[in-house]
Amino acid sequence: MQINEHARAKVNLCLHVTGQRNDGYHLLDSIVVFADTGDLISVVSSDEFSLTINGPFADDLSAGADNLVLQAAKQFTKYCDGAAITLTKNLPVASGIGGGSADAAATMRAMSCMTGAPIPRDNGLSLGADVPVCLQSTSCRMEGIGDVITPLADFPNFPAILVCPKMGVATASVFTAIDNKQNTPISDMPVTDLTPRNIGEYLCRQRNDLEGPSANINKEISACLDLIKQQGAFLARMSGSGATCFGLFETMHKAETAAFTIAKSQPDWWVKPCTLGN
Repeated sequence: MQINEHARAKVNLCLHVTGQRNDGYHLLDSIVVFADTGDLISVVSSDEFSLTINGPFADDLSAGADNLVLQAAKQFTKYCDGAAITLTKNLPVASGIGGGSADAAATMRAMSCMTGAPIPRDNGLSLGADVPVCLQSTSCRMEGIGDVITPLADFPNFPAILVCPKMGVATASVFTAIDNKQNTPISDMPVTDLTPRNIGEYLCRQRNDLEGPSANINKEISACLDLIKQQGAFLARMSGSGATCFGLFETMHKAETAAFTIAKSQPDWWVKPCTLGN
């Protein structure tokens, strides 16, 4: 029996860097939502572990032992002999929208379903800081080193666009370039009247502390944000460590129009209209 799991794109609506531990791990505070677009993981029981990658970004990714999908699957070795895994790679690689982490999380959900085994106790944190929140695949506040996850009930959905200039940014380089690693956490969210307008105004008062350092490394990020703002987004910001940027819009029609215009002017970029939320 084939088991399919969607690996939805992860978007950091805001991301504050609040410290750094003695072991080098950075402390984060972030509002994380997921898009209605992403990769697809398909798993079939087998006598060994294998990975096949297809899709528009398949050529940008190795199917070797270092792939997070295989690492996630092999956490279930005591429950099965193996699994034949297919990854349909629709999201650009190393783009700040959790593609690898979402793929790993989807693999863990699929393997758990196939074997009947529980998800590992660390919720995939050993594979990456974004894996636990990607396991949730719903709107959350993520704190600590990615290990403190608080689901956000009734968080609104937003018409949006995702835009990636296709020039990746190495996460380690971005964190190294941060001048101040002791920043304020995000402010508390409103607890009532969680309308898109109110939450949108709240998000505009937050920030992504990685945006400036990433833009200094990849000059296209600033150009990307400018184009999104020109299309009428009420919030344009970078996700994660980049290079994908997002824009939030009042209606899906406005988001789709903005995506069409940007894709026409920048045919080499990845542009996707979507809904962000739960």
